[in-house]
Amino acid sequence: MYISMFLFILQVDTKISLGIAGILIVLASVACSLGIFSYAGVPLTLIVIEVIPFLVLAVGVDNIYIIVQTLQRDERLYREKLDQQIGRVLGDVAPSIFLSSFSETVAFFLGALSSMPAVRTFSLFAGMAIFFDFLLQITLFVSLLGMDIKRQEKNRLDILCCIPGCKRNRVSEKPKGCIFMFFKKIFAPVVMKDSIRPIVVAIFVGMLSFSIAVVNKVDIGLDQSLSMPDDSYVLKYFHSLNKYMHSGPPVYFVVEEGHDYKSKEGQSMVCGGAGCNNNSLVQQIYNAAQMDNYTKIGYSPSSWLDDYFDWVKPQSTCCRVYNNTERFCNASVVDPLCVRCRSLTPEGKRRPLEEEFMKYLPMFLSDNPNPKCGKGGHAAYSSAVNLLSNDTDVGATYFMTYHTILHNSEDFIDALRKARMIAKNITESMDAPGKNYSVFAYSVFYVFYEQYLTIVDDTLFNLCLSLAAIFFVSVILLGFEIWSAVLMCIAISMILINMFGVMWLWNISLNAVSLVNLVMCCGISVEFCSHITRAFSVSTKGSRVQRAQDSLAHIGSSVFSGITLTKFLGIGVMGLSKSQIFKVFYFRMYLSMVLLGAAHGLIFLPVLLSYIGPRVNKAKVQAALQRQRGTEQERLIDH
Repeated sequence: MYISMFLFILQVDTKISLGIAGILIVLASVACSLGIFSYAGVPLTLIVIEVIPFLVLAVGVDNIYIIVQTLQRDERLYREKLDQQIGRVLGDVAPSIFLSSFSETVAFFLGALSSMPAVRTFSLFAGMAIFFDFLLQITLFVSLLGMDIKRQEKNRLDILCCIPGCKRNRVSEKPKGCIFMFFKKIFAPVVMKDSIRPIVVAIFVGMLSFSIAVVNKVDIGLDQSLSMPDDSYVLKYFHSLNKYMHSGPPVYFVVEEGHDYKSKEGQSMVCGGAGCNNNSLVQQIYNAAQMDNYTKIGYSPSSWLDDYFDWVKPQSTCCRVYNNTERFCNASVVDPLCVRCRSLTPEGKRRPLEEEFMKYLPMFLSDNPNPKCGKGGHAAYSSAVNLLSNDTDVGATYFMTYHTILHNSEDFIDALRKARMIAKNITESMDAPGKNYSVFAYSVFYVFYEQYLTIVDDTLFNLCLSLAAIFFVSVILLGFEIWSAVLMCIAISMILINMFGVMWLWNISLNAVSLVNLVMCCGISVEFCSHITRAFSVSTKGSRVQRAQDSLAHIGSSVFSGITLTKFLGIGVMGLSKSQIFKVFYFRMYLSMVLLGAAHGLIFLPVLLSYIGPRVNKAKVQAALQRQRGTEQERLIDH
């Protein structure tokens, strides 16, 4: 309804039904994309549901405006039928629409090569939705537009098309619209003034320089409190955690299956007591805890191996068996037949090795702590040791400690990075001939923050891949005018870099959500720039300035009304949301990409083309002159 009303404001005949049809086409393209990939078994994510309808609407609406407004401004030629006029108009505007739609489709499909699942899923669904949107617009919408024009010519009402309207005299000259006249008479001439163009270049170069300077200052991660509404009680819970907790989340250093715990050398590589290596696993974690400000490791690890040595030593009353059998006696059992597992001999005081090590280890892991023996391992280590082959060998094990208090995403990411560095050092120190295992760190939050270790590389990869796709498609569809494609990609690159500057100013962090928005920004930027670039390349005016002014005057109003204004209503609704993640990552970023895209597409790009744009194609000038002469000859012959 909003689009229909806006078409009416642009001083064309009311097109409420046509506007509704355009919206239904957008929804149909989204439904086609969801149906195809759902049938293929591709999982659907929340980002797809939230972002893709907005993206396809942003892409689809401007195509509707360009087709409708170009046809409204066009004068039907002498003896030309309606279908011929529509075909001629589509011949002028369809290449530009195909350029933007195909570039976005290829860019999004290439974005599916990303290693981030959220970006890969979004790119697949977005690329397919935009492809179907173009197909439906160039076929179904054009057919509906032709039917709507016939309705107008028969002077029938819009929605109630069977009822004839009031008779009125139709003027011979097509109404141009206030926005079109503003761009043609005021905006384009002012922007193309010799005194204004250097100022425009200076301002945009300054914006670019500032954005480049702050790119590396953009925060990485997603604050968990942003996922909550402003009035959620969970925000108080997060605040209390930061205020009252004395330790962070637990972290487990896991030794994979393959390490030999039954030999003295294997035990010395892991344990932390007397006789253990200086660079053993437990000792390295202990050393890391002494530098907690750097390593984010807050405490010494809980070592099941050291506690097992204390539990099994003959001086302890923990390890006891019934009447010298393999039946275990808990320390709380009072029975004279329960005797110590190991005798008070020099051999008994040593560490248990080989069969003796495995003989008492299952007893240790099943022993519950009690006042007489607090070293029982059932409570602390029942899941820390994986016993293999009927309790005759040790598989994977872990050694647990705690991180320091982690307040924000930067702390969590740094803790993950440092824990993996410690695990790598431990693996290297435990390196032995024939070893086929390693040590890795694990914590409950790692699965959420692991993506941020490579998100910078993923961002560069996705954006560069999208720009490369846009460049090659533009070169082909612009008639191999390489320089035009280069200038368009420069403008799109500036928009993306300026988005990072806005992210730093507006405290928007780089994460999976903002990366999806940046990929979408790359696609929407094509809408702002491709139409202006193609209008400039096909213009037959004399100088670059005249061609830039001509393209800005004729296509700029459609870009402004179809892309810029139609997005502000949806963006404004997002700003009223109570969800912080919507206000930060959708309202702020969408508003920024629309403003930056409109500024670069309608101000900077025409000025850039007026300075260093490609020269006019002489073949196009000759063809335009021949068409004009042919039309004049036909009129003279008819007269």
